Amino acid sequence: MDEIDVYEKMSAIAETPQFSMIFGTENEQSRLIAEHKNWLKEIRHERPNPGAHFKVGIYIRYFNQTKYENYLSYHKKQFADTVALCPNWDLVGFYIDEGSSAPNMETAPEWSRLLQDAFDGKVDLIITQKVSNVTRKMHEITILARLLAAQKHPIGIYFISEDIFTLASYYQEDLKDTTFLPSPDWKLLPDDPEVNADD
Repeated sequence: MDEIDVYEKMSAIAETPQFSMIFGTENEQSRLIAEHKNWLKEIRHERPNPGAHFKVGIYIRYFNQTKYENYLSYHKKQFADTVALCPNWDLVGFYIDEGSSAPNMETAPEWSRLLQDAFDGKVDLIITQKVSNVTRKMHEITILARLLAAQKHPIGIYFISEDIFTLASYYQEDLKDTTFLPSPDWKLLPDDPEVNADD
């Protein structure tokens, strides 16, 4: 199975039935999704290599908004079948938080468990449908991507809908940028002078 087939199948997972059932085809949400898809065609793409060895954790934010019976089971099977197309990928497990929108990352117990497994070396590729499954605060995902990439064995996140892989070669320089100060010439304040204990 080549890379194109694997990622075409992943894209199909992102085309969940609830969008058309909830939003229909003629509304603002549908327009935004169409614009996003057009934009995706114009940007660079680098995805996790299907031939590389990865320990994969799948993160799902589940909100039962479909009329399909056993939708979560079906969704998990789609992921499992797609990961199985990559013989060097080992599916570690599914991490599922419930809710219609992302909470703060620290209040999502399964997301926290997945991150702990990643830091413990059990997972080195996280796959989830979209960034907003994890957080709506862009700075959080940026900091997290840097922390994961800085591990001895770097850990990547692949967001299917946005088609973003945090370990893509064109992100490497940004991921290694450890400064968060306003400019390179920013000066640290000096340490406080030691107080003489006899005074």
